[in-house]
Amino acid sequence: MSSSSSAHPYGVTGNDIAREYQPYGGSAGFVASTSKTSARQQQQQQQQQQQQQQQQQEQEREDALEYFIKFPKPTADNDFVLVNGNEEHNNVPIVMLLGWAGCQDRYLMKYSKIYEERGLITVRYTAPVDTLFWKRSEMIPIGEKILKLIQDMNFDAHPLIFHIFSNGGAYLYQHINLAVRKHKSPLQVRGVIFDSAPGERRVLGLYRAITAIYGRQKRCNCITALAITLTLSIMWFLEESFVAFKSLFIKSTPVNASPFCELKNEVNKYPQLFLYSKADVVIPYRDVEKFIRLRRDQGIDVSSVCFEDAEHVKIYTKYPTQYVQSVCSFIRNCMTMPTYQLLLGSETPFLLTSGQAHNTAQTQRVYCCIAGR
Repeated sequence: MSSSSSAHPYGVTGNDIAREYQPYGGSAGFVASTSKTSARQQQQQQQQQQQQQQQQQEQEREDALEYFIKFPKPTADNDFVLVNGNEEHNNVPIVMLLGWAGCQDRYLMKYSKIYEERGLITVRYTAPVDTLFWKRSEMIPIGEKILKLIQDMNFDAHPLIFHIFSNGGAYLYQHINLAVRKHKSPLQVRGVIFDSAPGERRVLGLYRAITAIYGRQKRCNCITALAITLTLSIMWFLEESFVAFKSLFIKSTPVNASPFCELKNEVNKYPQLFLYSKADVVIPYRDVEKFIRLRRDQGIDVSSVCFEDAEHVKIYTKYPTQYVQSVCSFIRNCMTMPTYQLLLGSETPFLLTSGQAHNTAQTQRVYCCIAGR
């Protein structure tokens, strides 16, 4: 937006006003007063322009998603593509990598290379930390924007694999599912990989997560991390209490703030792989195993790999060979199964093959526990 600094709303400039109302005797005081008024108007206009620019920049930041898409090289070998008639171009799987809270893209990039080297398309995105802790209501539009990204890129015509890290990635995945159900836009999801997730919400786990996220900053010590943890715990308690009180008068389906509680009853029947460690102090391994049992009791095809001494979201760093073998074997098995989709308007999952819907049959598979060396 551009405007003259001395423009008048009725097309008269500040100089015209000064000349029109200047006394015949030439009162210097009146002219000076007019000049001061013009300068004040100019300053106000500049301030308004700066405020509008700041608001526009803030709006652009809110609307923008800092995601990364990587397409494989044409010469790359792909062991996961299933050719079906003339649909070969739509059979390249896409891996959606959803990072943990505070994850930097250079770390997430190491995981995406596993798939890129094998000819898969990857999409990397990590939700901002403040939306995971302080501004959780903003996760709803973020989930819808990711769904729109998938549709705009025509990725909904491809097999999808979600690779989720920690509760931060699980919370984002939860809101993508909500967006899918809200807009009734089913995706061709073949499977979901959980790395160090999900875990139940605990004050101690939250404290350790805060320490891990902000611990790199010198100004964040134990007392600061404890203060943030207590503040978030109180804020979440008040927020959930208000939602519960509001639901007494207004019928609504509140969004569970814990991905563990929300995803344990997820209606989707996609095969799931869990990679977790007994040495994880942020997400206890017993939480993951409890979640596995709950999903298996619902008839989900569950695979799991338990490690003995890997830290939180550092399993690939300590066991790269076993990690790559596990995720690649899982995706290969998922690609041999028909596409699972949620039938619109129904809470019952159906298996769609050749345009016909059939009830799904699930198998169970558990991988061995890898001992530390």
